[in-house]
Amino acid sequence: MAYTVLARKYRSQTFDEVIGQEPIATTLVNAIKAGRIAHGYLFTGTRGVGKTSMARILAKALNCLEVDEATTTPCCKCDACLAIAEGQDVDVLEIDAASNTGVDNIRELRSNTAYRPARCRFKVYIIDEVHMLSTGAFNALLKTLEEPPDHVKFILATTEIQKVPATIRSRCQCFDFRNIGPEPIAKRLTEIAKEEGAKAEDAVVQRVARLANGSMRDALSILDQLLSVSPKKLTVKVLDEILPPQQDERVFAVFKQAAAGDVSGVLTELDGLLAGGRGLENFCNDAIAVVRTLMTVRACGADAAMVDIPAGAKDEYIALAGEFELSHYIQIIGMLEELRRNVRYSGAGRALTEAALVRFAKMRAWTPIEKLIAQLPADGAGASEGEKKKSPQPVDVAGPEPAPVARRAGVRPEPEPAPDQPPIVEDEAADADVPGPGELLRRELSSAERAEVERDPVVQKTLDLFDGILIDVRKHVPAGTDKSAE
Repeated sequence: MAYTVLARKYRSQTFDEVIGQEPIATTLVNAIKAGRIAHGYLFTGTRGVGKTSMARILAKALNCLEVDEATTTPCCKCDACLAIAEGQDVDVLEIDAASNTGVDNIRELRSNTAYRPARCRFKVYIIDEVHMLSTGAFNALLKTLEEPPDHVKFILATTEIQKVPATIRSRCQCFDFRNIGPEPIAKRLTEIAKEEGAKAEDAVVQRVARLANGSMRDALSILDQLLSVSPKKLTVKVLDEILPPQQDERVFAVFKQAAAGDVSGVLTELDGLLAGGRGLENFCNDAIAVVRTLMTVRACGADAAMVDIPAGAKDEYIALAGEFELSHYIQIIGMLEELRRNVRYSGAGRALTEAALVRFAKMRAWTPIEKLIAQLPADGAGASEGEKKKSPQPVDVAGPEPAPVARRAGVRPEPEPAPDQPPIVEDEAADADVPGPGELLRRELSSAERAEVERDPVVQKTLDLFDGILIDVRKHVPAGTDKSAE
């Protein structure tokens, strides 16, 4: 007798047996009870989350021969239920869209919908990976999908909903199948191992559930492999022999060494990780995912919905998340992304990676930007109230350099004195009205003179260039000039 793999042997047969998709099962059950069964359904989600199983359960609920109408509890014993469970019923047609992509395939389907089912109440078309249909095939399906005969139901399944045209989605009831959590998977794996006569350690089931990444089928495939090696007892040693530690576990160990500031330990962990066959670019991708988890744990807490912590590692992630500041995590993610791009084309990719990890190991010695900002004085700290309220005044500076305000106003400075001319100095003790030797007088311009300066093209262009405003204009008067004449 041919062996049946666990993924098929323990496939859900009724709505009550569905794992991880209880809200969808409840919605379909209520629709059957209320007699509101749609003509088209679209199931979307990643691999192994139960799309095809749910489609078969719905087909059995519609066509179970033990009752006279659709039921929420198919018997799973009649000829129709058994044939549907095997995918061999004449009235429930499972079509692989990947190998039936053309318009001719859909035309044949359309012509067959006119015929009533042979023995069941409904003719059900389950089209798997529907996104693989061509554009012409989608267009040929539109009218039939919108208004099929009363005895026809369509159940479409896809892992890439973005590739399904909106015209198809709008004609169906869409259900998003979420990834199954590690806890339900671990619980189910324990039950199946017991039924298979094997005893599994909790650490084994937890790790297999995590390796499955939300896919029940993947989890059952790993369990099947483990039972082939050790049919009676599943231990961590057996699991390590078949499946080396997961990549994120080794990446986590790298950052654990970095948090401890152990440069040697970081480089040793990286060497062991690369020896396992993972490339540098893949390492960067995995490292970014781990750091992102640590960052969200630090920012939002371990119980936040956006946090995806591997099963059984919650306490370790919480402890490590507190070792770095949020600004450190931002820097690490940016550095890893830049490293990922560089190692793709660099001949010294490993050296670049090791250098980045050494920086991570030294990062805790750096002062976080949050602390530097907190040490900055507040705006206006130490200034008196009078100084804060005092408006800015133009600065008068005597000498060969013109005042800054004069530069903004576009007034050209006087020529520098000849080498034999004595230097120009400002006599602070001199009376303001009686200039001392070599002193420059300054006087405010009249309104007409100020308007003339503002119309100067150089001034206008300067103000436009720096987005400035004219605050003050003064004119330099050489020493010895009669101010009244000016």
